[in-house]
Amino acid sequence: MNFDVAIVGGGMVGATLGAALAPLNLRVALIEAIPHNAAAQPSFDERTTALSNGSRRILETIGVWPALDALATPIRKIHVSDQGRFGFARIDAAEQGLSALGYVVANRALGSALWSRLGTSQGLRVFCPAEVSQVTANDQAVKIEIVEAGIATAIDAKLVVAADGAQSAVRSAFGVAAEVRDYGQTAVITTVLPQRFHDNVAYERFTPEGPMALLPLDGGRCTLVLTLAKDAAQSAMQWSDQEFLAEVQRRFGFRLGRFLKAGRRVTYPLSLTQSVSTSARRCVIIGNAAQGLHPVAGMGFNLGLRDVACLAELLAENAAKAADAGGVQLLSEYDAWRTADRRGVIGFTDGLVRVFSNPLRGVRRLRNLALLAFDLLPPAKSALSRLSTGGGGRIPKLARGVALT
Repeated sequence: MNFDVAIVGGGMVGATLGAALAPLNLRVALIEAIPHNAAAQPSFDERTTALSNGSRRILETIGVWPALDALATPIRKIHVSDQGRFGFARIDAAEQGLSALGYVVANRALGSALWSRLGTSQGLRVFCPAEVSQVTANDQAVKIEIVEAGIATAIDAKLVVAADGAQSAVRSAFGVAAEVRDYGQTAVITTVLPQRFHDNVAYERFTPEGPMALLPLDGGRCTLVLTLAKDAAQSAMQWSDQEFLAEVQRRFGFRLGRFLKAGRRVTYPLSLTQSVSTSARRCVIIGNAAQGLHPVAGMGFNLGLRDVACLAELLAENAAKAADAGGVQLLSEYDAWRTADRRGVIGFTDGLVRVFSNPLRGVRRLRNLALLAFDLLPPAKSALSRLSTGGGGRIPKLARGVALT
């Protein structure tokens, strides 16, 4: 079987790319090991994702957002603070001329919406559950050997897209190394019910033990992301709900009154993973396979969606010219387009982790002043908004609400 594009990985980023390519005159294969609705699927689990306005427009333009609109909770304001210091910063959607700064969506709902959209795509062939056993590239195409239900199948593709996560086997198969920085932290994620309604405010709270975030959900609930040292996270998983909520209360304070209930807790180790290149011969690397970020600023998936939007636009241009989908020109253009956005977001996220985990008194004083200054400077807020949506350079069509065809 011959395809123009083979996407390896049907998680949030890979599935979005499949949906984005559906209207194009391309033969597309999507290969995923675990069905989207299986309990073992790591992308579409109990977590939630904060979507920027640019990401919402991407999902809207490819026809996925209508299934999510009623399930998404808007973020009207963002409040950032540093425990034990007076400095804080606020970002208000109304002040930016926006109806919302972003939206919080359950990963399971996102997976259902994406895979429902994939089911209506005529030019897409889905291999799932299926695993890639071997990848061999030459100058004309890439041969991919797939095992599906115990049966081996071989396909050829002009371009392979590695969308198979931070431990990407496809990236490794193409000889692209990844730099990994272990933050020595673990995120404990759950939902909590505060006494007061969240008023659609997202909170980012930096504490000596690590950052914590509260994202608004429906019914007055909040998603809680509590960052702890690895040993402390193991202990936190053994606490009773009352002990856990008491610790959250100690770190967050009483802005939302008392925390009344907590849901099931899950843990995720935190690190920065970045591939040394975003392409190889007849291969493009996107999403967490290209860069896996700390969740402190909620930018990881949004950055991955911009990978998708840029690649889809280049493939659409190539298809219109009947050009090689995996040619050197496309790979070069993709690398150049993604460099500034990728570098900026990785640098900003990693810098936040480093600065706000530094225990030195002088550093803490400076970051307190920086938060106060940020709160008083509208241009700084606009600049952060542009960074979070990839608006500092060429914005892809899908992020502007413009269809590819």
